[in-house]
Amino acid sequence: MSDSAVGPFPQVFVVDSQASCVSVPTPKKARCSGMGQKILFMLMGIAMLGLALQACLIFHLYNKVEAFSHCASHPLCQNVSRPSAPGQQGDALSRVGAKEQIQNRPFAQLIGSSNPVGEDNVVQWEHKGGETFTNHMGYSKGQLLVQMEGHYYLYSKVTLNAAEECSLVQHKVMKVTKAYGQAIELMKSKSSRCTWNAKVSTPKSSPGEDLRNSFLAGIFHLQTGDKIYVTLEDIQKIHRGTTDNIMGAFMIAP
Repeated sequence: MSDSAVGPFPQVFVVDSQASCVSVPTPKKARCSGMGQKILFMLMGIAMLGLALQACLIFHLYNKVEAFSHCASHPLCQNVSRPSAPGQQGDALSRVGAKEQIQNRPFAQLIGSSNPVGEDNVVQWEHKGGETFTNHMGYSKGQLLVQMEGHYYLYSKVTLNAAEECSLVQHKVMKVTKAYGQAIELMKSKSSRCTWNAKVSTPKSSPGEDLRNSFLAGIFHLQTGDKIYVTLEDIQKIHRGTTDNIMGAFMIAP
């Protein structure tokens, strides 16, 4: 046979069993960009949540400061800024009550009357106008009327003319109480003055006058319904004047 009679050789393919499979490439860049966006959104959400929480805290603090500024003048708000012991709030309330009690305590001040001469040598007083005060106390015919039991500071000053050759000054503060049938002497000032020389007048006195003062003061326990008054021996010698004669009382303790 000639060479032209021979047909074409068949194609031979060799398969390598040891070769690995060819993998299809995946879009790595697309996956990385999607994950980055998720993390970014998460961080932005956390930041917004933090800002909202901070705004709430600032608003709450502002309300507290505003409320404190409104009540800072009240005694109960003085200790708001610091922790208090269990009994401190009760102490604050008791101090407020004590202050109100002091403000409501009875007191009175009477000044000299233009007609100071009363029956049985009882000195009469002015109890209205001028420098007179009466709080939870009454007045009647030269007597202070006690309306609340307690310990009182009593005082009295009188001015009289001792220009006579021999003059006896007897100044008393008396009390009438329901427990006794007669008046009780609380305080007394007694002095005698005799002058044989020429009478000397003071700047406040006129010729023929020798003005002398007598002052009494003390603390006494008085009951509701008690009456306090002042007597002056030979009351005609009293010097008339609103500032020359005075009587008063005020409670210092229940």
